[in-house]
Amino acid sequence: MNRQKGVAVVMAILIVALAAMVASALMWQQNLWLRQVENDNDRSEGKIVARAGTNLAAAILNLDPRNIDHLQEAWAQPLPSMPVENGTVGGYIQDQQGLFNLNNLVNNGKTDQKQKVKFQRLLAILGMPMELGNALADWLDADNEIQGPGGAEDAYYLGLAQPYRAANRMLTEVGDLDRVRGFDKNRIERLRPYVTVLPRPTAINVNTAPAEVLCATIDGLTLPEARAMTALRDKSPFGTMRDFHSALPRLDITVADSDFSVASQFFLVTVNAHFGRASTTVWTLLDREGRFWPDIVWQKSS
Repeated sequence: MNRQKGVAVVMAILIVALAAMVASALMWQQNLWLRQVENDNDRSEGKIVARAGTNLAAAILNLDPRNIDHLQEAWAQPLPSMPVENGTVGGYIQDQQGLFNLNNLVNNGKTDQKQKVKFQRLLAILGMPMELGNALADWLDADNEIQGPGGAEDAYYLGLAQPYRAANRMLTEVGDLDRVRGFDKNRIERLRPYVTVLPRPTAINVNTAPAEVLCATIDGLTLPEARAMTALRDKSPFGTMRDFHSALPRLDITVADSDFSVASQFFLVTVNAHFGRASTTVWTLLDREGRFWPDIVWQKSS
């Protein structure tokens, strides 16, 4: 009898211990679920705040004079992190027409050889293989003919371990380069400060372009000369293309006004929001064509 009572006591203790473990596990799962719900709510609120920041950036661009854009204007000044209820928000606007538009390489499905040469010069300035220009042109153009060394069409891509075809259309964003022959992560990041992807052909804004981009896109201009021009421009922006022509260092250097501008239409807005325990970044490409409120070309978040 005593032995049976002992067994019963042990079983009772085990049942109580098991129940405590189950209760503890349930409480842990409930706390985890509540934490996940709170994090999801914080992320949602953060995205709302970030999109509000994007609307503020659009308002700044809408009020900005459109005949000239330069780095001393209000839109070019970073928005410092500001407190909002339960968080902070900040960000900045970047002119995208100061960069080389990769989609300029193709016009109506055919490679623009002049633009390809400019892009290859940029590659050389950055210490990257010029053959990448052929690969990108083949990726964008509508035909299936390889342009030269390093070029690639369907035959190359279909022979990969995970086959696919050449896009034969414009890029959507710079990250799309990871599918083009020769472009790895390191090369894309090396290019990123100097290139952009826009939905139509664009001119280079000489008031915001880095020296490397000016050197690549102006025939005969050296990199030291381009750096001298940007130093001059940053002190006194070019008000007109005539001002830009006057700043060219040599008489033998000529530029086509159709390839350059002192104003821009495309701007990338980056907004960073911290709300509760969540951090959110929203990127928005705005098109400020005409006199109307800027249009959203695309928007993504992380």
